[in-house]
Amino acid sequence: MKIILTHEVSGLGAAGDVVEVKDGYARNYLVPRGFAIRWTKGGEKDVEQIRRARKIHEIATIEQANQVKAELEGVKVRLSTRSGEAGRLFGSVTQADIAAAISAAGGPKVDKRRIELDAPIKSLGAHSASVRLHPEVAAKVNVEVVAA
Repeated sequence: MKIILTHEVSGLGAAGDVVEVKDGYARNYLVPRGFAIRWTKGGEKDVEQIRRARKIHEIATIEQANQVKAELEGVKVRLSTRSGEAGRLFGSVTQADIAAAISAAGGPKVDKRRIELDAPIKSLGAHSASVRLHPEVAAKVNVEVVAA
């Protein structure tokens, strides 16, 4: 099935790309979650609009990405959340929480969809997250989760 991506999907493409995927993947995952729309001749007009919006928000060059990477890696990110006696959190720390903590710590504004976690953060302590700034540049961010 041919689809138009409306958001960046890891391993598949960026917003505005027209890609061919298996029918079930598109019908059951990408389209219901709003990551893609079905390709039509009328949809081709939307592709240009999506690409223009993407250019406004994305980091254009590798040099810019490296500058933002240096800023991110220099920021001390500290999140305070509610936790139980054994250090387990009530819920988990999300990408949106990390993006807000980066901004609060004085770092650059980061889109939550660009933050990748190896595993869900459900305990206190030091954790790491990766931020995809450019297809070739990713920054490692150390997140310290403390009890509130």
